[in-house]
Amino acid sequence: MIYIIAKKTDWEAAQQKGFFETPSLAAEGFIHASNDDQVVGSANKHYKGQSGLVLLAVDIAKVKAAVRFENTSGGTALFPHIYGRLETTAVKDVYAFPVKADGTFELPKLNSTSPAKAIKGATVKC
Repeated sequence: MIYIIAKKTDWEAAQQKGFFETPSLAAEGFIHASNDDQVVGSANKHYKGQSGLVLLAVDIAKVKAAVRFENTSGGTALFPHIYGRLETTAVKDVYAFPVKADGTFELPKLNSTSPAKAIKGATVKC
């Protein structure tokens, strides 16, 4: 399972269209995602203080686009990137992802705790 932080309104729109996409797909060629142990760090870095977010739990086996574990920002952590639109049918669960009073986030209780194993540059599903 990999996770995507999304605006609730964007997820609602995706459900009407049948697929989810982000501005990063057009700008960078992929949708940013995280393993379960990366969600909070990503949220606190990129979404601090933002409300109206949800956490999408994505079943990699149901993603039609390529999913690659990469580091594109110069660090050592490998993050899952989805190289195409995400079908809403690949989203197994949607969690409320409220911001705390101090502007930070904490991981909600997840139904599945089996994170994807990252292998640098590996393509999990094409």
